[in-house]
Amino acid sequence: MILVTGGAGFIGANFILDWLGNPSAEGIVNLDKLTYAGNLATLDSLKNDSRHIFVHGDIGDKELIAKLLKEHQPRAIINFAAESHVDRSIHGPAEFMQTNIVGTFNLLECACKYWNSLEGDIKETFRFHHVSTDEVYGSLSASDPAFTEANSYEPNSPYSASKAASDHLVRAWFHTYHFPVVTTNCSNNYGPYHFPEKLIPLVILNALSSKPLPIYGDGQQIRDWLYVGDHCSAIREVLAKGKLGETYNIGGWNEKTNLDVVKTICRILDELKPRADGKSYKEQITFVKDRPGHDRRYAIDAGKVERELGWRPAETFDTGIRKTVQWYLDNPVWIEGVVSGSYRDWLQKQYN
Repeated sequence: MILVTGGAGFIGANFILDWLGNPSAEGIVNLDKLTYAGNLATLDSLKNDSRHIFVHGDIGDKELIAKLLKEHQPRAIINFAAESHVDRSIHGPAEFMQTNIVGTFNLLECACKYWNSLEGDIKETFRFHHVSTDEVYGSLSASDPAFTEANSYEPNSPYSASKAASDHLVRAWFHTYHFPVVTTNCSNNYGPYHFPEKLIPLVILNALSSKPLPIYGDGQQIRDWLYVGDHCSAIREVLAKGKLGETYNIGGWNEKTNLDVVKTICRILDELKPRADGKSYKEQITFVKDRPGHDRRYAIDAGKVERELGWRPAETFDTGIRKTVQWYLDNPVWIEGVVSGSYRDWLQKQYN
């Protein structure tokens, strides 16, 4: 058994579906607070799978964490639980501090106490895998080399600052208490089941709804895009073979400007779901005021995880984005369940 936190969110749910897609895989205890971005409908296919045990709760609840650890005796914990949207962190940073910093601290304390109670092989093989972001490294200029694991932390938003703090806590628990941890810092994920406040799902859904496709500033912000299925496979490799105390950067080797991403989506939709008037979806592109402190470029050098663990992404951006657009076209029921009144209020507030 393994314990997954944040397993009803975008990356966590994709990981659980991927993990339990193997008939011989061990079971998962899935702890999720079910905030706006947590969606159990993503895991509908596991309703009758006894290997998936869902628990509604918060990583900040020490009593609950201790109870789950004692009851299920997991051999690993994978911590996906986090508030993760930069724009929301600008409008309301308090929740990010509580979940990403205090929540991670509480989880570490409980997990370390549980680990110390173990003996023999189960103690020797136990792992705490902390999932983080490339945003902790700050921003790059156009000519800077991509982020490596040796880059200094220079977070520029409340979100990235809170994740940087959580990374430091995980590192401290390893060096101070010899707690067996590994950390992964990933680039921008995309793929199925993505909550539609992030760029790619937002653009797909707005395009299909004949709404503006909002792009911050000049649209020349650069991100490295990682297909979520590739991220899941990387986590499996790091969990199984990663060196204790180490950090591994997980990226897709796909640097794209936001404007290029949006135009690519429009081109695929023009092919797969043409507009009734025959025009391109690019006609709906609208430039909006840039967000405060918007980092110009992120780029991940994922060479370490390839050299040491043999992992490399299977998808290019072209193959991954086509799969993603097709998934949204094929799953209107899931989309309808996600696009609630509160989400529409958020879009109005953010993009005016």
